[in-house]
Amino acid sequence: MVIQEELKADPSSRPSRDDKRGACRVIGEGPLSSAIIRNFDITLPADSCLLPRIRIAAHNQGNRMKAYAGDAIRNVAVLGHSNTGKTQLTSALLFTAGMTPKLTKVAEGNTITDWDDEEIAKKISISTGVAYAEWQNTKINLLDTPGDSTFVNESKASLIAADSALILVDAAAGVQVVTEKVWDYATEYDIPRAFVVNWMDREHADFARALSSLEQAFGRKVVPVHLPIGQEKSFRGLVDLVAMKAHVYSPGGDGKAKIEDIPADMAEEADAAHAKLVEMVAEGDDTLMEEFFDKGTLPEADLREGLHQAIMSEKVFPVMVSSAFNNAGSEAILNFIAGMLPSPLYHGKLKGTSEAGGKGNETERAIADTAPVSAFVFKTVVDMFAGRISFFKVMSGVVKNDATLQNYNRNSAERFQHLQVMQGKTPTAVPELHAGDIGAVAKLKDTFTGDTLGDKTASIFYRTARIPEPSITFAVEPKTRADEDKIGQSIHKLMEEDLALRFSRDPQTKEFLLSGAGQKHIEVVVSKLHNRYHVDLTLKPPKVPYRETIRGKADAEGKHKKQTGGRGQFGVARVRMEPLVRGTGVEFVDDIFGGAIPRNFIPAVEKGLRDAAERGFLAGFPVTDFRAVLYDGKYHDVDSSELAFKLAGSKAFRECMKMARAALLEPIMNIEVYAPEQFLGDIVGDLSGRRGRVSGNETRGSNVIVKGQAPLAELLSYANTLTSMTQGRASYTMEFSHYDYVPGELAQKIIDLAKKERGIPEEEEEE
Repeated sequence: MVIQEELKADPSSRPSRDDKRGACRVIGEGPLSSAIIRNFDITLPADSCLLPRIRIAAHNQGNRMKAYAGDAIRNVAVLGHSNTGKTQLTSALLFTAGMTPKLTKVAEGNTITDWDDEEIAKKISISTGVAYAEWQNTKINLLDTPGDSTFVNESKASLIAADSALILVDAAAGVQVVTEKVWDYATEYDIPRAFVVNWMDREHADFARALSSLEQAFGRKVVPVHLPIGQEKSFRGLVDLVAMKAHVYSPGGDGKAKIEDIPADMAEEADAAHAKLVEMVAEGDDTLMEEFFDKGTLPEADLREGLHQAIMSEKVFPVMVSSAFNNAGSEAILNFIAGMLPSPLYHGKLKGTSEAGGKGNETERAIADTAPVSAFVFKTVVDMFAGRISFFKVMSGVVKNDATLQNYNRNSAERFQHLQVMQGKTPTAVPELHAGDIGAVAKLKDTFTGDTLGDKTASIFYRTARIPEPSITFAVEPKTRADEDKIGQSIHKLMEEDLALRFSRDPQTKEFLLSGAGQKHIEVVVSKLHNRYHVDLTLKPPKVPYRETIRGKADAEGKHKKQTGGRGQFGVARVRMEPLVRGTGVEFVDDIFGGAIPRNFIPAVEKGLRDAAERGFLAGFPVTDFRAVLYDGKYHDVDSSELAFKLAGSKAFRECMKMARAALLEPIMNIEVYAPEQFLGDIVGDLSGRRGRVSGNETRGSNVIVKGQAPLAELLSYANTLTSMTQGRASYTMEFSHYDYVPGELAQKIIDLAKKERGIPEEEEEE
């Protein structure tokens, strides 16, 4: 560590706040620009006001970290349902590895990977936190992902950077909805998985029950490599089924275990579990199977190597145990990660395409330092002071400090100044990063999440995460004119780091619309806007974008005639209207023959007709899905004008609407609900009560996916209802499908209310 300026004041004196003799230059106050101070050679009185300023002024330029080769790197995503202890386990691993001076805790708001103000306040992970531990000459990059169903899409986006996954399971609850969801994500990315049954010391913890739920959900490949020694309050350690030794921990200790013989009362259970593990490992390897039949077991060295290979080939999904809060099991988990989980090199090659968006020819790139350099940006954080921080994985080659790489997606050059690795919010400078490693760089000009950068002469595009469309939308209203001026720029900064966020303005209702993965997501965004950018918004349910249409045909004349003493106004347009298939829009046909209307006035008729359709007929909603045919009319050599024919077209439209059986349309949404099977009846019944139609359901493990359609108007409050109905164990997605007729009685209520709100009279006044 270095200080930006030498301390000039007498350290025995306490300078005032205005005394600049001993002040250090402050290099930033943002969450990513402050640094953790370790091993300082400086003496100051305990009450010195310089101490907090030194904490901000220190930086890592003089404390560079060594670069690790790819085979000594482990990129591990920590996944699981909310409240399974992902962040707490990450903290325990960092503390046990000596990366933090104390065991940080979620309850105290001081964990390394949950550093954002919103995460600290809500005690949940909102975005993926990145940290690293050095253990047994291995660099372990930990990706602490969100488990709340609202933010779980962030987990999927981060898995691109992972080469293996630790899936945490609550020892009392077992497999939950998000457990299966993140399993599916890991399966999609084809990465090896291991389970950790956490909270073994909590009330109702039951390893056997949790293991049974894992086996039921994910099959017979799930096999324990640990057995707990006790559970609930009596939990004190674990049996390592590979080495056949007991690891005993001190509650709240340094995470280091005391190695002992297996307790006598567990010997039989441990022998049976060890035999099952040996059999599972040998099953996938002919050589090991032969040795197993010959000797009846496998030597520890062969078992370790066989287990390592079985994990990488996804033939075995091992199960470990821990108590993250009391730091029991973290040392064994670190040993397992370093010794058993794969390095980034195990895939050998990565697949990409020659064009962005998965287009073009498929191509491959070796995961090796000798290959052309390429890097993929999997996460972006926008800091008020440091600017845009791009988190990337080196897919191939070696990225050196101050290197200039080509952004293939944006066709621009980017300079990687101040290459660094992140310990939560704290950067540490590195001279270079090798193939497979994870790093970060600040202030890239044109780079965003999902971009690929690399050697200008060897372009490749890596696939990006497919994030589901937002499931909920709110209308937002700026509280002041100043808020309105800042809203667009501020939200777009948040959208750079949040792929699930959408912002738009409804052309029909003129409302600002904020869309996200759930109500909690939108509330977090509004809070960030207030705290970071001082933009205050009011959330309101969005207005449903109804439409109007016609059910029958009509033929009418629109006539505009006005005489005021001078030059008059005259135009007559005769129009036929007929309905079109849903989704067609408005179609205008010019069918004038013989010069009944001069050619230069026909566009004015069309404009008048389209403007009138946009204003609506029944209740002010746009009219759509019809064809209007202009087939005849009259004009005057002197009094006709574009304005006259525009008004004639508008009147012809309204006259046709009176005869064409006008009707109201509403948006219908496709909806998929993912929930435990026990709630199937409640979900189906609730959707039916919302005028929905269930098209089918699909069983997946102990969960069910219900598919159907329902009107948007009935789904505005669905997120809260579903959460309440399933105790927060369900999630859903929805997307627009089509427009359909609103039932008659309901349509009249909507029309009456819309007219009242918009002040639309029964009959539009004559122009």
